Amino acid sequence: MSSFRIEKYSDKYKNQWDNFIQNAKNGTFLFKRNFMEYHADRFEDFSLLIFEKNKLLGVFPANKNKNQVYSHQGLTYGGLILPKKIKFEKTISAFKALLAYLEKHKIEKLILKLLPKIYHTYPADEIDYLLFILKAKLTKTDLSSTILQSEALKIQSNRVEGVKKAKKQNLEIEKTTDFQAFWNQILIPNLAKTHQAKPVHNIKEISYLAEKFPKNIHQYNVKKENNMVGGCTVFETKNVAHIQYISADENKQQLGTLDFLFQHLIEKEFKEKTYFDFGISNENHGLNLNKGLLYWKECFGARGIAYQTYEIQPQQHHLLDQVFL
Repeated sequence: MSSFRIEKYSDKYKNQWDNFIQNAKNGTFLFKRNFMEYHADRFEDFSLLIFEKNKLLGVFPANKNKNQVYSHQGLTYGGLILPKKIKFEKTISAFKALLAYLEKHKIEKLILKLLPKIYHTYPADEIDYLLFILKAKLTKTDLSSTILQSEALKIQSNRVEGVKKAKKQNLEIEKTTDFQAFWNQILIPNLAKTHQAKPVHNIKEISYLAEKFPKNIHQYNVKKENNMVGGCTVFETKNVAHIQYISADENKQQLGTLDFLFQHLIEKEFKEKTYFDFGISNENHGLNLNKGLLYWKECFGARGIAYQTYEIQPQQHHLLDQVFL
């Protein structure tokens, strides 16, 4: 009889969950409950905790939609979150127990968004291997653009020219806790005009999250004569400065707005981070890339990191019994 048991998340586990995430080898602040629950009204939470007797060995941020479970539709990435000291045999047992639990609850598919490796604070590719054993289907890959700061490539001259323009125009960069101006004057109008879309987070949500995670969520604005001309929102984890939102007004090319901002972020604000991640340049569900956007990021020295999504049949958990000789 298995010594592993699965518990569905409830509020009584909040402190235990958050403490586990804080010390995990592949956890980020996006998995903490205050972040996950800002959009609790949009998703049916199906987050799971995996115990061996009374010891918490893993957590699985997830939501449910009909007979499918996702890890997690409201987050950029997900997966099975593990402690640094867990050995592979127990990882297999924990993941098998999770899949058996899903099968028991008549879940037909598990959609798993892997945590990109740049976010690992210690090697954590066990699930990648288990996906191969489980014959999981790769359903989506997005391409993000990332700088390894210790080996950063030189910023190309065309981006440096943009910085020079900005300095001639006396542009200024400010770090602020007020997201209103950027959201209302720049981000929302630009997304509506260019993509007929809205930000994933509305102004109330991003302000709430920044208040809950002041060390992780940052807003940088670019101004000309005290008028907002551009900006970006950064999500900071232990290893990674990730650009969550970026936008500028119609004069960005003439002013060099974003070249100016990103040279500052890369070479000053986040110089000591392991990685500087611009985010993806994909459209059409990952099948196409915005060539101009990708080129702009690559001019700063960023290169490709994959964000991958897999589909798993929970009943395939029996395949995990055949791993060890």
